[in-house]
Formats: sequence, structure tokens, C-alpha cells
Amino acid sequence: MRRKRNYKREIMPDPKFGDETLSKFINHLMIGGKKSTARACMYDALGEIAKIQKTEDPMAVFKAALENVGPQVEVKSRRVGGANYQVPREVRGDRRMTLAMRWIIAASRAKKGKPISKRLADEFMLASKNEGTAIKKKLDTHRMAEANKAFAHFAW
Repeated sequence: MRRKRNYKREIMPDPKFGDETLSKFINHLMIGGKKSTARACMYDALGEIAKIQKTEDPMAVFKAALENVGPQVEVKSRRVGGANYQVPREVRGDRRMTLAMRWIIAASRAKKGKPISKRLADEFMLASKNEGTAIKKKLDTHRMAEANKAFAHFAW
């Protein structure tokens, strides 16, 4: 029996900045269908970035952070002859962005004591400079893929 085809849904661009990536990030940030709350948090975070870094455009910091956090390789479990191997695989572009968004949101939610908009702004600024928790997650993923490079021949 064939699998059900996975159709890509079109995402409307963000109303304030007109950016599809930002709209996708807001969808990832959203909890319980509260999109307006997620949108407000994201706009506040971009406002914080603009306030702290007066020279740089907040959208440029956002894009740089996503680009820096996105992994090049990841490991996937593969069962061969009764043993599970962690096989390093290259990451597709859309998955790279999804993982980057997920890791930035998880890193900012893990911090406590500040509003989510301030935590997001901090994580974006750190990630744009190749620092922070989300970048550490990316480096751990790359390190794991490098350690399991011997099993790359199982990738087919």
C-alpha cells in the first residue's frame, strides 16, 4: 500500500514585515492555537533587538541566527543485522530551518526569570554571533555525526 502524499501548505507572509520565514517561526512559537500571543511575543523580541543593537536591522539578526543554528549534518538511527547504527546524513534545507527554529525556541523556553520576548531576543543575538544554547545543540549534533562517520556507508 502506498503512503499518503505529503502536500506542502503555503504559508502567508507575516503582516508586519512581509516575511514567510518569520511567519513560520511564529507558527512554531505558538502554543494552543494562540497565534496573536505568539505574534506579539515575536514582535516584542524584534523590538528588543532593535533597542539593544541600534545599528543592525532586527530582521537581519533573526535571519543570521537561523542560518547559524541550522545544522549541516545529523544522525539517523538505522537497523542493520540486529544492531542499531547512528548513520550521519546531510540535512535538507527545509528540515534545517525547522530544526533551527525548534532549537532556538527550546533554548529560550529553557531559560527562566524573564519574559519570553526578552529570552527570544537574547537567544537571537547570541545565535547571530555563533554563541548560546541553540548553537551548542548544533555543535553537539555535528560532533555526533563526526563520531559516527564510520557508519556513513549504511546511508542508502
